[in-house]
Amino acid sequence: MASFKQRRESSVKQVVRQGIRDIVVDDFPVPALRPHHLLIRPGYSLISSGTETASIHQNGALHTVAEHPEHLQKIWGAMKEHGLSRTLAEVKAKFTEYLMLGYAGAGVVVEKHSTVREFEVGDRVSYGGEGTGHGEYILASRNYVTKLPESVPLKLGCFATLGSIAINAVRTSKVAMGDVVVVQGLGLVGQLIIQFVRLQGGVAIGIDLREDRLLLAKKLGAHQVVRAEDAAQAIATTTNGRGADCVIVAAASKSPMPALQALELSREKGRIVIVGAIELSFPWEQMYLKEIELLMARAYGAGCYDPEYEKEGHDYPPSQIRWTANRNMEEFLRVLACRQLEIEPLISHEFPLDQAPLAYATLLEPTNHSLAVVLRYSGDTDPTNGRDEALQPQRKVYVQNERARQVSKQIQQFRVAVVGAGNLSRWVHLPILRKMPELNLKAIYSANGVRGKTYALRFGAEYCTTSYEEILNDPGINVVVIASRNREHAPQALAALRAGKHVFLEKPMAITQDECRLLYREAERTGLHFTIGFNRRFAPLYAEVKKRVAKRTGPAVINCRVNSPGISGAYWMADPSIGGALVGEGCHFIDLMYWLLESEPIRVSAYSLPRGKHEPIGENNLVASFLFADGSIGNLTYSTVGSRQGGGERLEAFAPGIAVSTENFKQFNLANTKRSSRSFWFPKKGYRAQMKHFFDAIRDGLPQEVTVRDGARATVCCLRMLDSAATLEAVPIDLDEALSSNVNLR
Repeated sequence: MASFKQRRESSVKQVVRQGIRDIVVDDFPVPALRPHHLLIRPGYSLISSGTETASIHQNGALHTVAEHPEHLQKIWGAMKEHGLSRTLAEVKAKFTEYLMLGYAGAGVVVEKHSTVREFEVGDRVSYGGEGTGHGEYILASRNYVTKLPESVPLKLGCFATLGSIAINAVRTSKVAMGDVVVVQGLGLVGQLIIQFVRLQGGVAIGIDLREDRLLLAKKLGAHQVVRAEDAAQAIATTTNGRGADCVIVAAASKSPMPALQALELSREKGRIVIVGAIELSFPWEQMYLKEIELLMARAYGAGCYDPEYEKEGHDYPPSQIRWTANRNMEEFLRVLACRQLEIEPLISHEFPLDQAPLAYATLLEPTNHSLAVVLRYSGDTDPTNGRDEALQPQRKVYVQNERARQVSKQIQQFRVAVVGAGNLSRWVHLPILRKMPELNLKAIYSANGVRGKTYALRFGAEYCTTSYEEILNDPGINVVVIASRNREHAPQALAALRAGKHVFLEKPMAITQDECRLLYREAERTGLHFTIGFNRRFAPLYAEVKKRVAKRTGPAVINCRVNSPGISGAYWMADPSIGGALVGEGCHFIDLMYWLLESEPIRVSAYSLPRGKHEPIGENNLVASFLFADGSIGNLTYSTVGSRQGGGERLEAFAPGIAVSTENFKQFNLANTKRSSRSFWFPKKGYRAQMKHFFDAIRDGLPQEVTVRDGARATVCCLRMLDSAATLEAVPIDLDEALSSNVNLR
């Protein structure tokens, strides 16, 4: 990868929302460079007056909940899953945590990944995409970065993202020469749509509630502007009673009124194109009689919300899809360079980065008549001008909080780094680690610097970093807890072992057999403590099942049923190319059956739903039967197509004279001469007990309950399951053979 020369300042400024409404500018680590991404130093960024201000809840929490009652359902669901105290802690955290804002800007490329070949360090570019934010250094996906024509200044180039939204709306509307097009809502996107309708040869009519925006639209080329309350009569007059050929709704409203007005203004067989977030409520009879064509314009264009396009750099061939999000951005800049658009009149305010709170306050105050508000970044945007080549990006930021200061004065045996700042870290591992007095939480690693700092502040870490190398090279860290995405588990754990760190690794241990071999050999070579997050071994009700199964006098029958409807669609855990639901979650139940039976699985036969489909994903919906060395048999039914009300997981175990079951970590039933049962209000999943056992074993020099061999067994069995489902044949399982093949450690 190409590197850049970093300024001498020790911190990087970023604009974030703190809590539900406060805008602050704080210090964060430079984003970590990822495949198919570029690091950009902005000159200007554009605040989206619609999307961004909608996330700032000025009227407080109660008003927000009243407007979004679905939040209460989420809280209730979290309570059932995690209990009352953990849920209340998370609700409280919402009032202090950081959230990144912004998705449009222009600047200069200062670093690029080796997978990016179309750009060079020093290129002037426009960028966009969710999560890019307003900051002194921005990480952007290759497919949301476009070279800036020389004649276009950075200040105007930062409009490319919103310009692509406007272009996509006009393309979706199928405007032809002479079409009467009503643009409903003359905010920033609406003003751009007006200009593109005119360029397409349409008759552009703008309607809005505000006089200042009507006057601006007229100045920018609208053929006619009308106050919203006068629109029906004006459109009827203009079209001789026919109605508009197309209505593009660029307004945002919780009311159905914009939708109803769009229907009223449309002619028979007219088109309504939805760009803004509105309540879609249309009378069936009117839609039917007019034969209205309802169209949705999805953000920037083709590729939006497709993770392979947005994150993995996969483009669509022009012969198949001519206008992608990126090509719409390019077209906006081409038209802008040809001076066919007017952008300067749209800019109502400009602020330096450190005055971002004032910029947002200006947008939120209606009397300011603000429209496009841009942030200006100080300093030279030439990455090669006057910088020391030896300096590296500042990807580590120390956190000043009282807990970190208090803990740093104590002497702890365990100095821990948490790798990954997802929901499992947030809800489970970090709260547990924080309450263990013998631990010093040294660092949080996350590729998302904003989230990493949020967690570091909240849970009392000394620093946050976007560079895993910082964790590996820190001699003050001797334990790493890894809770990152599945495909990162094995490489990160391998690097930590080689750096001399003990490792607690969330499941799955690995997603390939080669990774299992490497980790197995490295753990054996180093002798360091290494365990996998198979928490069910430590869950109280599963321990009850184990106690009964251990008393059996012959082979047992185990049945595991899992209903996981959340692992579907575009969720990364559902992707079969990185293990999917079976390797990622099914591994729990392979380990569970082995632990209950204390016998090796030796053969599996499996069937899945049809493979190769986008949804439902066949590889994630599977029934498998295992034969164990002691003659026991086990069945795993794993489904992602069920209902969320259908229960989560259920285990049943049968042996001579034994019938026992447990469900969702909360219910236990034993059938014998006198039926007995146990139940909990909230699930007890064993996370705390396993974490305590992990550290106790290190301190006392005892073996871990869950070993690297256990982690390898679970992954290998899941892979054999998938092999069987693909071939429709029973597949043998030999763990020793799987781990003995020759693999180069380095």
